[in-house]
Amino acid sequence: MFSARARHWSIVSVLIVFGLSGSAFAQTPANPQALADARAEVERLKQELAAMREQYDKRLADLEQRLTTLAEAPPPAAAEPPSTAASAAAAAGSSKVFNPDMSVNGNFVGVGGKNPNSDQPPLNLSEVEMAFQAIVDPYARADFFLSASPQGLEVEEGFVTFNTLPGGLLFKGGKMRAQFGKANTLHTHALPYIDRPLVTENLVGGEEGISEPGVSLSKLFPSSAVFLEATGEAYYSNSEVFASSQRSKLNYVARLRAYRDITEGSNIDVGGSYAYGPSAKAPETFVAADTSTELVGFDATFRYRPLRRAIYRRFQARTELVWSRPKAAGRIGDRSFGYYGLGEYQFARRWYAGARYDRSAQPIDPALVDTGGSFFLTYWPSEFSQVRGQYRRTNYGDGVNANEFLFQLNFSIGAHGAHVF
Repeated sequence: MFSARARHWSIVSVLIVFGLSGSAFAQTPANPQALADARAEVERLKQELAAMREQYDKRLADLEQRLTTLAEAPPPAAAEPPSTAASAAAAAGSSKVFNPDMSVNGNFVGVGGKNPNSDQPPLNLSEVEMAFQAIVDPYARADFFLSASPQGLEVEEGFVTFNTLPGGLLFKGGKMRAQFGKANTLHTHALPYIDRPLVTENLVGGEEGISEPGVSLSKLFPSSAVFLEATGEAYYSNSEVFASSQRSKLNYVARLRAYRDITEGSNIDVGGSYAYGPSAKAPETFVAADTSTELVGFDATFRYRPLRRAIYRRFQARTELVWSRPKAAGRIGDRSFGYYGLGEYQFARRWYAGARYDRSAQPIDPALVDTGGSFFLTYWPSEFSQVRGQYRRTNYGDGVNANEFLFQLNFSIGAHGAHVF
């Protein structure tokens, strides 16, 4: 079968032939030579048209064969696109050359009730945290957290992290919260309750905690059975726990953490911590200048979050134990001990309920033991805000009892990076 173009050529050739023939026959037959010449010309034209048609048909057949071959052949392999992670990293890096991730978090706290041992105001914007976080280059990232409170503006944390060192080592330098236990590493807005546990208040520095300028070196030991992390840190002694007027005095922190998945929806996290340095608070029987403090801590966390109901159900249980002992001039003071136990349960998509029990001796006089209990309820309108109420009863070692109700409104704007897990 010929194509439309081939049929067009056929019609044109026929019309030409008939036109020439008509012209020839229209002439007078008185000139036989002219008639013969016309007929010869018609025959020549017919032969040329037949040759052109044959050549055109051959080219059409070749073209159709090529099209058939291309249609049956497999499509060529597409060029491999760049890695999604690499593309995302490149895009993120280019967009943050001059603009790190920035966020502001506000923590508004109200308290009502009676507590003679507390001077906490009834309504207070206790903290506004400003965070600036970004990748410095392919080898490091920087995190800065500025905390504004009624006492003023300070750098809560500000450090650089190098995560590509030889041997899988990770190095941090700057002002940081020491890796001692769990509660000390958490910022205020990241706590599942409003206040700090009594053991943190009495033995680990309270709200400020062990947070000082220093350096940290850690090593990860990942495996299919147990994930291990070992950390060693050195800090300039200038906190509620460790402090010294001597420039050369440092305090040291060591921590070993083990993490393991139990099932696809549950895991356990266990850690041991040790800290040693010049004491900021010493018993009256010790010479303050020669006094040091030794802290030993143990923490364990169990988490359960079923994968199919992860946004509706969650349970977390945690305990943390701390031993504090002063030392001076060859003498060892009485050891103070404290702990807390925490349980938190998510019973709806935006609702959490929990309870905490506290018990802690005081660092100066271990014979004075404070105990307390709390119940708290949290509602998350969105991932950027939370509303929490907490009832707290505290029995102090000096015989004072306190019953209080605390209210918290926590809100944030901007991209706030994740804290220590």
